[in-house]
Amino acid sequence: MTTTTETSTTTQVYRVYIKATAEAIWDAITKAEWTERYGYTGLVDYDLRPGGAYKVRPTASFRAASEAQGFELPEVIIDGEVLEADPPHKLVTTFHMLMDPAVAAERVTRITHEIKEGANGVCTLTLTHELEGAPRLAGIVDGTSEAAGAGGGHAWVLSDLKTLLETGRSFAE
Repeated sequence: MTTTTETSTTTQVYRVYIKATAEAIWDAITKAEWTERYGYTGLVDYDLRPGGAYKVRPTASFRAASEAQGFELPEVIIDGEVLEADPPHKLVTTFHMLMDPAVAAERVTRITHEIKEGANGVCTLTLTHELEGAPRLAGIVDGTSEAAGAGGGHAWVLSDLKTLLETGRSFAE
């Protein structure tokens, strides 16, 4: 008898070092005029208080690329709630990806962004994603679903954010 077991990491942690101020990094995470320029180009909307809404909508280019691959996107692609906001140091939200019905059926997860100032104008940005009960989402955000067209996950998004803040240009520019 053969038994196959599927495992997934239920907490993923990503850290990047960025030569930028904590305020600039905070703005790049929480303001749509920044988030539309890097990563998957989603338009974030935060009500930065505990209990406030967190939503991400696709840009026109994100929607067009998705539709070219045969995927219709809802108006809101990520839905969540702000649990904690301490600008420019810590942001904790829930995270519910709505782009795919199978992923949308999974449990709501939790993301923490922590920004710490270091020496010589370098900050650390640590993203911790708690993914208990969301194995499909875990595969997307860890980048292992890249071959299926899901992209490079959190590592890719954070690398693009870093590049944009340090050079003024994102991967796509």
